[in-house]
Amino acid sequence: LRASSPELARRLRGLALVRGGFVSEGEAAELLREVEPGLRRGRYQSDHWDRAITGYRETERGLRGGPGRALLLRVTPAFPPRRPPRPSAHVLDLLPGGRVGPHVDSVKFCGCTIAGVSLLSPSVLRLRSLQDPQDWLELLLEPGSLYVLRGAARYEFTHEILPDEESFFGELRVPRGRRVALIFRNDPLGENP
Repeated sequence: LRASSPELARRLRGLALVRGGFVSEGEAAELLREVEPGLRRGRYQSDHWDRAITGYRETERGLRGGPGRALLLRVTPAFPPRRPPRPSAHVLDLLPGGRVGPHVDSVKFCGCTIAGVSLLSPSVLRLRSLQDPQDWLELLLEPGSLYVLRGAARYEFTHEILPDEESFFGELRVPRGRRVALIFRNDPLGENP
């Protein structure tokens, strides 16, 4: 984690986090085998309906294979006990030149917690305060890592995956290749999980 200030890092401790090595290379390969057929049915898009994503393809996938079910069980503790993740993952396949621009996931489609598993390529996830854009937090997402956004990190900050030309973690260059993310969300308040 890198933050614009120690105070911000303390404020978001436990609300924006990353766990390296959450899945092994072998598990990642199995997960990719499970989701690739659904991705191959779509073509790469240049623009998303909300203009937040370019150079991507996506699908919603129920994880029915052994590795997918095991991953869902391992991700579930990142969610509040009475607000578990949906049993399907949003699978986002981002080209090396693609980007996920700054956005806050709509409360119409997503509840209080977002958890994503990064596969294939390292990337940098940047959060920026909606109230004070000078406040930012960056997470280095290595392949196999899990990131979690909840509370203030979920609602009061935009999040984005930096494009290749901006992909630095401090002074460290983080070259972006093709990135596949399995993103888990819970239901918005008022909807049954």
